[in-house]
Amino acid sequence: MKIQPTAYIRLILTLLGGWFLVTAMVSCKKETPKKEEPIPFVRLLKDRQFKSNILKRDIDYAVLLPAEYENSNDSFPVVYLLHGFGDNETAWITGGLIQYYVDQNAASTVPMIYVMPVGFNSYYVNKYNGQYPYMDMFVNELVPLVDSLFRTKTDPNQRAVMGYSMGGYGAMIMPVKNPDVFKTGVALSMSFRTNEQYLDEPQSVFDYQWGPIFGGYGMSGEARFTDYFKQYSPFQFLQNTDDQSMTGLNLFFDCGDDEESLSETNNLLHSMLRDRSIKHEYRMRSGYHSWDYWKKSLPEALKYISYAVQQKPYPDENNLLDYGVEISSDKILLHQVEASEQIYHVVLPSDYSTTTSDYPVILVFHDEEINVPPQVSNKILSLLNNQIVAAKLPASIIVEVPVGASQPDQDVIQKLINEVDAEYRISDKREEWIAIGNKNGGRLAFDLVSQHSEKIHACLLFDALLPDNPDITDTSIIYYLDITDEGLQYKTNNELYLNLRKNEVPHEYRVRQGLASDNDFLNGIFEAIGFINKNLKS
Repeated sequence: MKIQPTAYIRLILTLLGGWFLVTAMVSCKKETPKKEEPIPFVRLLKDRQFKSNILKRDIDYAVLLPAEYENSNDSFPVVYLLHGFGDNETAWITGGLIQYYVDQNAASTVPMIYVMPVGFNSYYVNKYNGQYPYMDMFVNELVPLVDSLFRTKTDPNQRAVMGYSMGGYGAMIMPVKNPDVFKTGVALSMSFRTNEQYLDEPQSVFDYQWGPIFGGYGMSGEARFTDYFKQYSPFQFLQNTDDQSMTGLNLFFDCGDDEESLSETNNLLHSMLRDRSIKHEYRMRSGYHSWDYWKKSLPEALKYISYAVQQKPYPDENNLLDYGVEISSDKILLHQVEASEQIYHVVLPSDYSTTTSDYPVILVFHDEEINVPPQVSNKILSLLNNQIVAAKLPASIIVEVPVGASQPDQDVIQKLINEVDAEYRISDKREEWIAIGNKNGGRLAFDLVSQHSEKIHACLLFDALLPDNPDITDTSIIYYLDITDEGLQYKTNNELYLNLRKNEVPHEYRVRQGLASDNDFLNGIFEAIGFINKNLKS
């Protein structure tokens, strides 16, 4: 059938109208918007990078944000974490497990932002020839960048630097050279050299590690002491009494006593700071150049930084540790040395009356503070007795000798030992005798051991008043030196430590928080229980 033109046009219009109607109906349907997934909060930001115009290269860094960052608008203090020679910006994450330790110590610290930049092998300073101004990059690019990207507190009191080894030096020198940017430095096993060590450094080591940074490449002798080095070595600029660059800062140093040379480096710096009355904290514990040591430093280091950013004074000494139940007075046997005014106390093991055994001896010379009640003697006896009851020490006879400024001579002490020997069943094996003393009592213990090495196996000295330039060569005695960082005898104790190291005499060295008080003596004994147990062979 033939379709007329007009009918054809009407058909086309009808079809088009239907198409427009369907299209309009479809287009009128509301599209359901896609639900946007929230971006999860990530505390540890790794693999970050920025272009340094100063160094003309990319700088890698990582950031650890506090857990409180997500749900608040607060700003936070910033801690810059510096790595050691040969490491990179990942070291504090993989080796230091920084997020774990920050979270573990959250109860004793304020929330803070931690920034971990790559430091190359720069020692975190500008090179002497201006060719690699790392410190300039750090202060003028990295710090402003962090402040622009994160909610940071920008006052210098709210910024700290902490580092280990090479980073320990960086943590010290950054605040010294930039006090308007950083007020706090925490140096763990600070890697640097005393003047003497710098001169003795083998040429190949010097030319690789020090000469390219501080100048003097290829030089020996005092030619190594370039003008630039003198500006950046604390062993140089602290000799200038007019130099105040380390005054007014919050400085914390911590180093292991088993370090090859850095323990001597850090000890000397502590002594120089003490000589100049520059406020700081210093710790020395058992350990060497390792993450195992530095991770054990973190609880107090983080606490110290937390105090600093809150601008709170750090406590001069620890609280007295819990020494346990006080011993009853009827168990303390009072004696007086014949033909002498010297008294002493004896505490016997609980099984003494039911056995026929001979017992080891713990001989304690206790320097009593003026106007301190006699209960301090009871606390010492209680502490040691409780450790015996808890089987943390072998059953032993405890002999406590209180001494004052007018200490007894060695003849009186010899009489005392003879009386104890005659009265009680004590061991005649030198491995089962230990002498302990603090202050003047420490000098008594030191002299006794020096004169009677056949009798005593180990000697523990706490803030002891030692002779100048001691020279100990007897390797059959093991020494435990313990001094508080505010103690007055820091020079002579360090001299003895150096002497024992040089002569390879067995020893341990501790520097603790404290003021050399009776409480500090008790805390020191408590911390030495493991050493006493190890060396009191029953």
